[in-house]
Amino acid sequence: MTADDVRRPTPDHLLLESQRATRGKLKIYLGACAGVGKTWAMLQEAHRLQEQGVNILVGIAESHGRVGTQAQLEGLPLLPRQKGRGKLYDEFDLDGALQRHPTIILVDELAHTNAPGSRHPKRWQDIEELLESGIDVFTTLNIQHLDSLNDVVRGITGIQVQETLPDPFFDHADEVVLVDISPDDLLERLKEGNVYVGDRAERAIENFFRKGNLFALRELALRRTAERVDGQMRAWREGRRLADRVWHTNDALLVCVKSDVGSEKLIRVAARLANRLGCEWHAINVDTTSYRRRSREQRHRVLQHLRLAENLGGVTATLPDTDRCTAVVRYAREHNLGKIIIGRPPNRRSLFKFGSQGLAQQLARAAPDLDLLITACGETIQRPKLIPKLDWESRPWKGCFAAVFFCAVITAFFNFFLPQFSPINLVMVYLLGVVLTALKFGRLPAVFASIINIVVFDWFFVAPTGQLGISDAQYAVTFSVMLGVGLLIGNLTASLRYQARVARSREKRSTQLYELASELSQHSAMSDIALAGQKAISRAFSAHCEIWLPNEQNTLQPISEEASQLLPDRAILHWCFEKGQAAGAGTDTLPGVPYKMIPLLSGSQCFGVAILTTIESHALISPEQQRLLDTFVLLLASAQQRVALTQREQLSRVTIEREELRNTLLSALSHDLRTPLTVLFAQVEMLTLELGHPAEPVMEQLSALREQTLAMIRLVSNILDMARIEAEGFHLNTDWLSVEEILQSARESIERLFPDVQIDFQCPEQVVLIRGEGPLLERVFINLFENAVKYGRGREAPISVVILPNEQQVAVSICDQGPGLPTNETVSLFTKFSRGKSESTIPGVGMGLAICKTITELHGGHIHAENSPQGGACFTLNLPATTPQGDVP
Repeated sequence: MTADDVRRPTPDHLLLESQRATRGKLKIYLGACAGVGKTWAMLQEAHRLQEQGVNILVGIAESHGRVGTQAQLEGLPLLPRQKGRGKLYDEFDLDGALQRHPTIILVDELAHTNAPGSRHPKRWQDIEELLESGIDVFTTLNIQHLDSLNDVVRGITGIQVQETLPDPFFDHADEVVLVDISPDDLLERLKEGNVYVGDRAERAIENFFRKGNLFALRELALRRTAERVDGQMRAWREGRRLADRVWHTNDALLVCVKSDVGSEKLIRVAARLANRLGCEWHAINVDTTSYRRRSREQRHRVLQHLRLAENLGGVTATLPDTDRCTAVVRYAREHNLGKIIIGRPPNRRSLFKFGSQGLAQQLARAAPDLDLLITACGETIQRPKLIPKLDWESRPWKGCFAAVFFCAVITAFFNFFLPQFSPINLVMVYLLGVVLTALKFGRLPAVFASIINIVVFDWFFVAPTGQLGISDAQYAVTFSVMLGVGLLIGNLTASLRYQARVARSREKRSTQLYELASELSQHSAMSDIALAGQKAISRAFSAHCEIWLPNEQNTLQPISEEASQLLPDRAILHWCFEKGQAAGAGTDTLPGVPYKMIPLLSGSQCFGVAILTTIESHALISPEQQRLLDTFVLLLASAQQRVALTQREQLSRVTIEREELRNTLLSALSHDLRTPLTVLFAQVEMLTLELGHPAEPVMEQLSALREQTLAMIRLVSNILDMARIEAEGFHLNTDWLSVEEILQSARESIERLFPDVQIDFQCPEQVVLIRGEGPLLERVFINLFENAVKYGRGREAPISVVILPNEQQVAVSICDQGPGLPTNETVSLFTKFSRGKSESTIPGVGMGLAICKTITELHGGHIHAENSPQGGACFTLNLPATTPQGDVP
């Protein structure tokens, strides 16, 4: 493959580039919080581009009363805002922007939530449509609106940000410009009124804009931008095939681990240095030809070192290679690791020893662009003790016999059948025997073959024959070349045989993983998946494996009680399942147990435990075998998670279909019942008016009939409202509403039903406005009042209503003085057809609180119930607070 072939783009890359060519470009001005100057910087860039002749259009730019921002808007074409039906504020006109189709459009506040009834619920979805139509977009964003940082910002500021932006949309932006300002300068701008106008500035300084909050938000913005730049740099290097060079853009570390006792100190030094620098670090072990001949203790020590590195936060890897220096440099370049940490040998001469270069000198020559850190290991480095290999190819005496046989055949053939053959050409035949010996038996027999061939050649074919002597000095050169070629061929063939063994091992692992993945994809039951994994692990590791799965009582049981051959400790098994950590042989938890327990983890859920007892004691010593086992377990856990998600999806589908059928039935019944109930109520009212006098004997029965008819009408109305809200295409008809007026109207309605009820209000002095649909919110408060009357002794003790507004939300609490709520049923109360007391003389079907929750969430709020410290139940309704623009009637 030539260099041009490497740089030639793939068809997928060309298709992606063509799609990018027709799509608009997105440029985001990112800031730590409001007031840093994002809109100002965006408008300044728009002025500069307009002077260059670019078609600029301001789609929407929020000045928030700032004089400087309003001045920046002068001279730029503005898109008229959309006048929505029934709205008291304006929104971005998406259709108008698509019709005008400018080159660049400015759309402020990327995370903004559109008004109900708009085409898209979020402004970033409007921007996505603009980008798809080929329009470039400039927009602004505060770091607290990123979805992945929502909980972090809440932990810092104590405020839940309601408007969020999905991280993938931010990550796919073509350009991100960080607009930064120091906290002191921002606070000064707040005091001068350049961020918020009026009393909002003082409230902001006391709450969200505290100096500690500003420092934390600024760090989040800087870190998020740095992560994006680092990702762009990596993608740029990969796209241009620059992985053969290391760019020192960050202080990434690479530590080389061996079986020496001092490697543990190297790992700890690397971990401390990485924590101090705030960078990532990797720990690797190079699996050379001598590694497989090390003792079991030394191989186990390598595994312990790699496990220690993982526990300290490092990334570990095992690299099979014949040359340690080449493997280290290649790994460092592939992962852009600029600093390599190695241990210092016991004496300084061995660090740069003559003849055979030490690792430090090899790294210095092979990678002069990498930083090399040599650290004292603290303890004397023990040279690995090699143990003889057990396979027949590694036994040198067989190779020596083969060398003697080849030498005898060549000597007898040419001595008796071709005595006139040239000795110079005969040397090549002897070298052939050395090559055959090296290919089959390795390095040591090849060296022995070289020596014995030289001796036999000198004895039989070099004058004077019959004795070991050289009459011609040229034969000394011949003998030296024969010996050197034999040594060289022995080393090359040993390396070739090792690489072939590594390739076979990798092919075997790939085949095993492919077979397991294929078999797992064919099963849809937990037991079948576990049985397939059980067989695959047993075959791959020459071990006995059993997988135990939890039953309905969450107790672990084997797949088949009859076929189970293990009697594991139940306490260890339960601990492994509950904690999600491995235990037993080869782990740090109870390593003396004769079996190993591995939890089947996928994400944060554990689906069972695999128990493994190895037939060969050294079967799981090598790091690559341990990683293969982890991969097997991960495949099993992923397959079980797939089955669990499929079962959950099927259950959800059945639940949805049942719910739709029930809603359809209830809606049909409600429609059919509404007309006769209305007629019945009208007849009761007419009879009440005709009889007139309260002393009439039937007035008490008429009053009870009227009350029950109204209760049935409210029930039918709740069912119809729930069906209407859950139907597709439902939109709120919102308007500015006074919370106190809605509560007063609800109180009047409930007092007509229950004249003796007493409701006390605690309202702030200023008028509290929210945006919503009045009849639906009134229905919520009526249902809560009725619930307090029925279950909270609302006729005997007053019901208290407290309104607590702030900048983010308006909280309305309705508390009674009844017996309170069961502690384990506060969430299920809001489920449809759920009642506090399933068997009760109190009429109802459990729809009131369910529709309260649905209507509240439809308005962007939430509702919860709790027991009041003074006694009784307390229902709190939280609705988002918004500031009206313009005059509000």
